[in-house]
Amino acid sequence: MTLAIFNPEHDLCLANGRAHYVPPRSAIDFARREAGLMQVLYPDAHCCSVYDLSDVNLQSSIIDSVVAWGWDLRLKRLLQKHGCPDKLLPSDESLETLRQLQHRSTIVALQPHAFCATSIDEILKTASDMGNPQLVLKAPWSGAGRGVRFVDGTLSEHDRRWAEKVIAVQRCVMVERRLRVRDEYAIEYRVDADVARQTGLSLFVSQGGVYRQNILIRDDEIRKRVSLQPETEELLMKWITEHVVGRYVGPLGVDLILDTSGNTHVSEFNFRHTMGMVAHEQVNSE
Repeated sequence: MTLAIFNPEHDLCLANGRAHYVPPRSAIDFARREAGLMQVLYPDAHCCSVYDLSDVNLQSSIIDSVVAWGWDLRLKRLLQKHGCPDKLLPSDESLETLRQLQHRSTIVALQPHAFCATSIDEILKTASDMGNPQLVLKAPWSGAGRGVRFVDGTLSEHDRRWAEKVIAVQRCVMVERRLRVRDEYAIEYRVDADVARQTGLSLFVSQGGVYRQNILIRDDEIRKRVSLQPETEELLMKWITEHVVGRYVGPLGVDLILDTSGNTHVSEFNFRHTMGMVAHEQVNSE
């Protein structure tokens, strides 16, 4: 039997980096309330939140594999504490590789609208060179809308202090020209040991950098709505094959933005399960 664990606080755990990090109460409550989402992805598994592990006999021979919404060091240590055999868990080295892949600077080569700033002066100079447009500042490790700030032309003193702290802790700040969004969608992948394959599409809505909901329509309708071009799919698959395959095994969601001029931009990579994957399964399995 597969044990499927819902830990939506995963992004926060990656950002913190410590094995003993305690997520906010809201994240814990959400995990317990919505653990059934994993059943959509793994219908034959036993599904639970990371906070209900005491109800599971992890040493039972019945459990022969463990999957998670997203893997991080905190989850691994909790599973070990509850008696899960190490053979069912990823190595610390692979978890550190995953964390580095999730650092937003990893994909900056795919983002002409973004750059990685290692100082406030670099942010100010580049913003000035760009004519001080509306910007989005992002912490390289962040999730659930946290670690995202919107700047209208100039940095406030509060923006500066925030950016300085992020640079000190996470090496840099990602600076993006704010895009006029028409649609947000994702291409979902499964990365295996030696190959990656596309598993579907999803269409979603966010507000202020925070995910709100998926629009439940089929892949062919999404492809038509966003005018998904083969060149985009080829570019992403090439990058994943060259930079991800051999370093990570698991689900991967690539978020994309279609702007009001009809141009597509890479927004972020999620090295975990996503709500888009859940929505895709709900719609396309009917």
